[in-house]
Amino acid sequence: MPSGGKRENAGRPAKAIPTSAGIRAALYKAMEEVPRPQFPIRPPDILPGVVPAGVKAQVQSDVKLAMDAMPGAEFGSQLYAYSNVEGFPGYPYLALLALRVEYRNMAAALANEMTREWIEFTSSETAGEATKDKITELEQAFRELDIQALIRKAIEDDAFYGTGQILININGADIQVPLSISPKTIKKDSLNGFKNVEPIWTTPLMYNALDPSRKDFYNPSGWWVMGQRWDATRMLRIVTRPVPDIFKPAFNFSGISLSQLVEPYVNNWLRTRQSVSDLINNFSILSLKTAMDQVLTGGDDGTGLFARIKLFTATRSNKGVMVLDKDREELEQLAVPLGGLHELQAQAQEQMCTASREPSVIMTGVSPSGFGNVAEGEMGAWRDWIRANQEAHARNPIETILKIVQLSLYGSIDPEIGITFNPLYQMTEEQLSTIRMNDSTRAGNLIDRGVIDPQEEREKLARDPESGYTGLDIDKVIESPAEEEPKQLEDGKE
Repeated sequence: MPSGGKRENAGRPAKAIPTSAGIRAALYKAMEEVPRPQFPIRPPDILPGVVPAGVKAQVQSDVKLAMDAMPGAEFGSQLYAYSNVEGFPGYPYLALLALRVEYRNMAAALANEMTREWIEFTSSETAGEATKDKITELEQAFRELDIQALIRKAIEDDAFYGTGQILININGADIQVPLSISPKTIKKDSLNGFKNVEPIWTTPLMYNALDPSRKDFYNPSGWWVMGQRWDATRMLRIVTRPVPDIFKPAFNFSGISLSQLVEPYVNNWLRTRQSVSDLINNFSILSLKTAMDQVLTGGDDGTGLFARIKLFTATRSNKGVMVLDKDREELEQLAVPLGGLHELQAQAQEQMCTASREPSVIMTGVSPSGFGNVAEGEMGAWRDWIRANQEAHARNPIETILKIVQLSLYGSIDPEIGITFNPLYQMTEEQLSTIRMNDSTRAGNLIDRGVIDPQEEREKLARDPESGYTGLDIDKVIESPAEEEPKQLEDGKE
């Protein structure tokens, strides 16, 4: 301590000691300054013409009610106060994403795989010839109506926008009246067809947000379709990624799109791809060590130096020459190592596949470097996932379409007729031939042992479309091959 008894830091402001309250206040302040989500939860934008002039879409009126008027004060605002989850970006924004190859490839691959092998009409074992004739006619009707492309487009729309919608067009029908799948409402030859409609042209007309015990709780009973009122039963919808009820009005009652889910991964991929490209383009930099005194002090404007550098840069090649002052200048090349860039780029692309659950060979068409060979187990898991989605989301609209087509063709619905999805994995001719050979050997052994009758095997072959004997006449009597008699020798011995 100095002789005067004063401390060395006398007169200086005392150092502030952080308190828990101050730290907490600073933390809250920092959280408030965190950038808000790009797409907050708010009423969706509805394009002009979707609802009639002077009418306000119900989702625009009820989003605040759905988000804020819940048990607990300011529920909706608190829910998203410090969340990184984004709300509905709007159909125009999602349509823009559909123009990028990454999003389009994901949606197209999913839609194509779910409809690639399509369906097969089935009937029970007891079905008669009339039912079989109907199946042939229904197959032709489905081809004429292009139902396969209809379902594929709906699945693609679901990936792009969060929902795929199909309108049912019945000749002379009142579109505001509920459609009952029965001969009373769908007369013979009354079907005009089906039409995909993107959700950007629709918005819910009415739904129940008060009574959870009712069937229409957060389930629209009607839709505005470009100013027309359509009953919900006249629109088939595919929503594979639904959102919780509280968010449905903000999403215009669509689900969350595949594009929105994978957008962060696609953005990472695009940034990585561009960074790798930029690094390759500029991985080598020339550094000229020279006297810069006059330029830095303002004694020289550097015209000569910069002209010299520009000349060298413009004529730079293996044949170019840079002339240096041997005492005061030195030219050095700085190169960035490029090893491992392909692995980083492949991993960024792999993350997109992880988010979409699509194998790389399905989404990109190739196995990028670093992925390794596509294992059969991976493809098997992909086929199982596609089959589960077919059963969960595609079966109901296809079966509804089947009933409507039957009513229009015959005036009734044949309960014997159903559908099954064809497996994605198709065996080669060599594999099928091996299977048929094994089946033939097994059938011969069972017949020789008396387990089955040859006629039973003939009926099985006639029913199996893969046997090659589907036109077999099972009523024809086939005589058993005569056994060859033992050849007698001249002395009477065999």
